[in-house]
Amino acid sequence: MAYFNNITTLEQLRKQYRDLLKIHHPDNGGNVAQMQEINAEYDKLFKILKDKHDSKSDANKESNAKADYNNMKYDFTEDVKLREMLNKIIGFNGITIEVCGNWIWAFDSYAYHKELKELGFRYAKNKRAWYWHSETFRKRSHKSLSMDDIRSYYGSTEVETGGMKRLRQA
Repeated sequence: MAYFNNITTLEQLRKQYRDLLKIHHPDNGGNVAQMQEINAEYDKLFKILKDKHDSKSDANKESNAKADYNNMKYDFTEDVKLREMLNKIIGFNGITIEVCGNWIWAFDSYAYHKELKELGFRYAKNKRAWYWHSETFRKRSHKSLSMDDIRSYYGSTEVETGGMKRLRQA
């Protein structure tokens, strides 16, 4: 594999993918062909890791372990939804888009508040930003986190707007 190294879990794969986006995405100075290669390699590794885990679960016949794994691990369908939503808002000029975990945060976005609301974004008045997450997310605590806490806990990637209008998929 050319871009991903020592990947054994889906979390490691996703983390390295996010790091590669920071470097190779066309909006950050990379090129489209290289990003397509990264996306293809990501999809290939994801299928391998998912199949590997599913076969282990079947061999062990431990439904509780599989249920725990499914609750804790990242689901590829969530990644697709995240990409689709990013593609819808990446053309908005003058806003700051930040991906934290599988949430999208839109800062400085008052000019697009109607569009964001129609897309399913909600406004967080304490953070002065619009946010989106998929419908499968469930908040597990009543703790209120600052944006700095969210960034340090889930990681953060800022997406440049106004340049490339679509994120490429392999």
